[in-house]
Amino acid sequence: MSESVSVRCPACRREHIYAAPAYPCECGAPVAPPLDPHGTATAVAHRAWDDEWVGVRCTECGREGEWPRPELGCPCGTVLLVPVARSAADDAAQPQAPAARRVFQPITIRTAHDAVTAAAVYLRWLGYRDIRRAGQRPTSGVGISADGLLAQVDPTVQPASLRDVECLWLTAMTESVPCVYFTLSGYSPAARARADTLGVPLFVLDLTGTPQPVNTLADDLDATGAA
Repeated sequence: MSESVSVRCPACRREHIYAAPAYPCECGAPVAPPLDPHGTATAVAHRAWDDEWVGVRCTECGREGEWPRPELGCPCGTVLLVPVARSAADDAAQPQAPAARRVFQPITIRTAHDAVTAAAVYLRWLGYRDIRRAGQRPTSGVGISADGLLAQVDPTVQPASLRDVECLWLTAMTESVPCVYFTLSGYSPAARARADTLGVPLFVLDLTGTPQPVNTLADDLDATGAA
């Protein structure tokens, strides 16, 4: 919960103590807009969609989202917009240092479905959004789509082949997005060499559900997250 601030109604001059409500971030942490204790509340004269929201960054995972702008109803009938600290509103448009990502929480793999879930959770941790089942079925395993990415998860006991990597890359090219491959059983030497040529990050999912980078491209993705 955010700190309480004193809010004075400009219409009737009543003074109220107000704390902004918290909403859950995608990472599960509660997020509340930081209030400006030195600001002045203003009465809502008319409603505009852009004025209803304020940019707030989660202190746990660094995600920035749009949250309802804090407001308070005074007994006199006036609806007050509560002032928000500069860091949440004006500074949202200013360059900021990237916040550190929270520690990745893996999903233990016991089934093929767990492997797909673990890969999806990892992609979300990297910063990809709108993760869903891909429209096209891959040559093996399960395809996952996200905003700006296509991934393949292969939970079989056979190492991924050169053809598997090439088919994923070709499908991604038709959708004009990069791609990434996850497998439980590793990759053939030819597949690894071809992935480096095509620019495909390769990961092996260990049984704890933690993706282990196999090539330099995967190391870079793990370090930087979604672009």
